Amino acid sequence: MGIADDILSHPSAALAALAYQLDLGADETIGDTPIDRFAEAAKPAPVAMTARGLAPTPASRPGRTDADASPDPGPDPGPDPRVDPVAVARAMAEAAADLDGLRLAIQGYDLCDLKKGARNTVFADGNPGARVMIVGEAPGREEDLEGLPFVGRAGQLLDRMFAAIGLSRRSPDAQSALYITNVMPWRPPQNREPDAGEIAMMRPFLERHIELVDPVLIVVMGNTPCQALLNQKGILRLRGHWMQGLGRPVMPMTHPAYLLRTPGAKREAWADLQQIEARLKENEKV
Repeated sequence: MGIADDILSHPSAALAALAYQLDLGADETIGDTPIDRFAEAAKPAPVAMTARGLAPTPASRPGRTDADASPDPGPDPGPDPRVDPVAVARAMAEAAADLDGLRLAIQGYDLCDLKKGARNTVFADGNPGARVMIVGEAPGREEDLEGLPFVGRAGQLLDRMFAAIGLSRRSPDAQSALYITNVMPWRPPQNREPDAGEIAMMRPFLERHIELVDPVLIVVMGNTPCQALLNQKGILRLRGHWMQGLGRPVMPMTHPAYLLRTPGAKREAWADLQQIEARLKENEKV
């Protein structure tokens, strides 16, 4: 048995031989014909072809020298650090005179990286004249595909929950209608929770959204809208307690997705819905 046969029959020997060659400085395989690398480096760079023939290099054009060639721009410097994304968002939101204008403003806002990976901008659904405005966290996969908030299993559960107290996003009657949006209009990668910077960017748009809809009360579902409107987190501690946000009563509730994972929490969600129903009835008497 020769050396080659011995190496082939013992994989560990082959690995050892390879490691030895790497230690010697071998960094590529070669063929049977030797290659003069110095001659290769001395060859002129290939000249591009155009529809009219050879394209001259910048230095070969009349009146041009190598100094005239454009410098290498280098790596992308990224966003301009002098631009305040929150200030830009606030200016764009305040300029929106109505919901259509606000939708266009959000679609035109390019300073949030979440937009780059999203299929759709998820703006809102329901009746803009509704007394109850629901604010969720961010679109999931189904919402990103359809461009509407709360359309997956969690959305179906949400519809059933509020139907139990006589409210629906499909109702043309403002008294029994719902209007639904999210803090984030774009889906975060892998449905992760939006970070504080992303929430801060979109808060001006959410505040303007609430001003334009002008609901009687707001329902915030999950930690992200609690952070955006109440500057607090801890939805399991906050839920079921009336709070104030932008001068309006706010009821924190657990997200329907949490209820799907934790069916035992549906009893608490029902108690929250009853509080909302009672608050709306009180408002009718005023």
